[in-house]
Amino acid sequence: METINKVKNDYETQLKTWINQEKAAIDLIGYIGKLWFEKSVELVLFRNQLVDKSSSEIMQLHLYAKDFVKKPITVEDTAQLAKAIYESDICPSRIDIGRLAYEWHQEKEQFSSYSDFIQKKLSDFIDKKHTITPRDVVLYGFGRIGRLAARDLISLAGKGEQLRLKAVVVRGKIKEELTKRADLLRNDSIHGPFPGTVIEDHENNALIINGHTVYFIAADKPDQIDYTQYGINNALLIDNTGIFRDREKLSLHLKSKGIAKVLLTAPGKGDIPNVVYGINHENLDLKNEQIFSAASCTTNAIMPILYVLDKEFKIEKGHIETIHSYTNDQNLLDNFHKKYRRGRSAPLNMVITETGADSALKKVLPHLAGKFTANAVRVPTPDGSLAIINVQLGCEVDKDTINNTVKQYALTGNLVEQIKYEFSNELVSTDIIGNSCPAVFDSQATQISPDKRSAVVYVWYDNEFGYTRQVIRLAKHLCEVRRPVYY
Repeated sequence: METINKVKNDYETQLKTWINQEKAAIDLIGYIGKLWFEKSVELVLFRNQLVDKSSSEIMQLHLYAKDFVKKPITVEDTAQLAKAIYESDICPSRIDIGRLAYEWHQEKEQFSSYSDFIQKKLSDFIDKKHTITPRDVVLYGFGRIGRLAARDLISLAGKGEQLRLKAVVVRGKIKEELTKRADLLRNDSIHGPFPGTVIEDHENNALIINGHTVYFIAADKPDQIDYTQYGINNALLIDNTGIFRDREKLSLHLKSKGIAKVLLTAPGKGDIPNVVYGINHENLDLKNEQIFSAASCTTNAIMPILYVLDKEFKIEKGHIETIHSYTNDQNLLDNFHKKYRRGRSAPLNMVITETGADSALKKVLPHLAGKFTANAVRVPTPDGSLAIINVQLGCEVDKDTINNTVKQYALTGNLVEQIKYEFSNELVSTDIIGNSCPAVFDSQATQISPDKRSAVVYVWYDNEFGYTRQVIRLAKHLCEVRRPVYY
């Protein structure tokens, strides 16, 4: 009888604790929304987006945060911290409430209240004016990356003080195809339904997405459009077609009225700056350069990890093997293709092909150029890829040293948006879908050679969504609309 009563009491205690935590999560959701829509303050939890999350998702993210920093981070604390932030006169910003909760746990004895703590920690953000001039955005193309970019731009619009999606340029007949394009935006076989509203405005050839009017423009050539007729001025055009890759062809966009800068979502050729946000974006000449490239999904995945390994342990040479999901470039069934092997059925075969990872080093981390070989294998998965990086280092290392170093970069510093540190033994490719970081470091898979001078590390990446997030980060930098951050 005593055992039965104990089990019953334990059950009731656990359930009561969960209910209280879920109530706190609901309170937190309220402050997340008010901060976002009233003050243009975005709260994240160790880089995980909190806007539009359910209470159960909020709870799950707190469990990850607790395991990540190995300290108790409670939803009750984050809810109180969010309340204190909302009640302060804070400027538009992006704040990692996970870091704040971690610091609160360490330092709370020094403060009389949550409010006192926030006033001290966010003193550079409170009672300060930070003016942002919103910038218009045009998507040239509406394929895999284009639609994800549209989702992201709308979902992260908030008060509309940063990037404003104004138009999408496509080929074909707009009136006959508008509903089809709307349905492709509403539903995605990989990324699920769009968490918002999409309404067709056939009279104006537009979609009204979460209240944002986005015009659809039909054009065969990039220099044929007068964007100012749609109220678009000084805009950034994101070319996600992959058709135009050199400066001459991409410059055609700049001949259209209303376009100020062009961002290519593919590796740029010639002298076009290839940029991995977080690695070399600060080297850009934003005043004189008008055309930029966000490089490739693989480049964005491997560069943050290569940067860390080289900076901390000095890379002498290495090899990169990419296990990449198939793409629209391949055939569903065997058919002619201009490139070797890619003509074979993508859902049925593993296909060896080339990768631009080695050549990308020349533009992003030039001091590593010539030290790597690289190859790729396309595999029968629709999304979620893996880079296997084998490096010879300039010093002896062990597994814990490699992992702890990468974890530190994922926790603090300039690469916290680029590196996600994972410690699960059960990680597989579908777990990566929807991850906003371009590089997901699989700490359990790290291997060290017997001589301790070589290491093999595994880096997962959502080659669609993770890359798109990097494109949007770079777009904000190019348009100079990024808010102050507390990471």
